[in-house]
Amino acid sequence: MFNEKSGLVQLWVKNVKDPNSGYTREQVPALSNLRDVVITILEREA
Repeated sequence: MFNEKSGLVQLWVKNVKDPNSGYTREQVPALSNLRDVVITILEREA
């Protein structure tokens, strides 16, 4: 359902990467494949 270009994925990646946002990987909703795609992007960029 979600892919790397999805707006919601990009928003969560941005929020998790931003130390001032207070969001963590664990807080990404387990909605369809949203969490999996976000974590994949974050791990690739780490």
